[in-house]
Amino acid sequence: MPDLTLLWVVVFLALAFDYINGFHDTANAIATSVSTRALEPQQAVYLAAVLNFLGALYSTGVAKTIGGDIVTSAAMVNEQVIVAALIGAIAWNLLTWWYGIPSSSSHAIIGGVMGAVIASKGIYALKMAGLQKIVLSLILSPLVALVFGYLIMILLLWIFGRNAPNVLNTGFRRMQLISASLMSFSHGSNDAQKAMGIITLALLSAGQIDVLEVPMWVKLSCAAAMGCGTAVGGWKIIKTMGTKIFRMEPINGFAADLNSALVIFAATHFHLPVSTTHVVSGSIMGVGSAKRVTAVRWSVAQSMLMAWVLTIPLSALTGAAVYYLVSFIWGA
Repeated sequence: MPDLTLLWVVVFLALAFDYINGFHDTANAIATSVSTRALEPQQAVYLAAVLNFLGALYSTGVAKTIGGDIVTSAAMVNEQVIVAALIGAIAWNLLTWWYGIPSSSSHAIIGGVMGAVIASKGIYALKMAGLQKIVLSLILSPLVALVFGYLIMILLLWIFGRNAPNVLNTGFRRMQLISASLMSFSHGSNDAQKAMGIITLALLSAGQIDVLEVPMWVKLSCAAAMGCGTAVGGWKIIKTMGTKIFRMEPINGFAADLNSALVIFAATHFHLPVSTTHVVSGSIMGVGSAKRVTAVRWSVAQSMLMAWVLTIPLSALTGAAVYYLVSFIWGA
């Protein structure tokens, strides 16, 4: 198979990953507003799709981190490595989507790249300083979201807690339109850039571009793939995120969405990839804990944590296995 043909396979798989990321992570943007009946499900999905598309065009800093901070140089990867990484990430995303587990697409793609690169060139090909920064942001972001979700909820209760419940519900149900919009935009601003970074790395490795800059057609195609995937909606995960962790009122949904959007915007500003799934889950847990610790269904959170822990190693193993298969088919 000609190299350029394999390169287009990479582009197709990256866009497929972005599309799957869209419907896998729809819950991140709209679960709270749907569960509190602030928005009708279909309205929420279409709102998220449009704002995910616009958010994906916001910047390319996260894409450059993905493209430049995982491997020591573009010469260390080829199309076979990236195809293997993407298949590993896609396989894990589809598996967790099927079972309604809100795992991380970000962890899946990082793990897939790591496994395929190690299988191809060995562990020395990984840029450890860059990976440390990426993994640290993935680990710390949900903890930050949990703490600040708790604090924002306490602040809102202190300011508005004396109002009658029906007044609070009516007012914050309207405010959720704003918070859900911010969350959808921030989701696109961070998540879509991961596929952009993978495609740009593949183009650089194949000699189709000279520097690690995201071409406009890559930005637009990834934004469109994310938006279209979001429009499909991942209803199983929406149910888990919206009702099974903590049963929310509109004020809780507003606090969780606002907090998540702020954490993700901050990460995007500093060019850090985060798991939007983890950030939203952490926010919901923090907001629920502000009501009372027992209001959070920690058994559900425990099963989600298990999926989070396993995602990188399992997608890495899948990426490595697929690399050996791809190498056998197309030649090392």
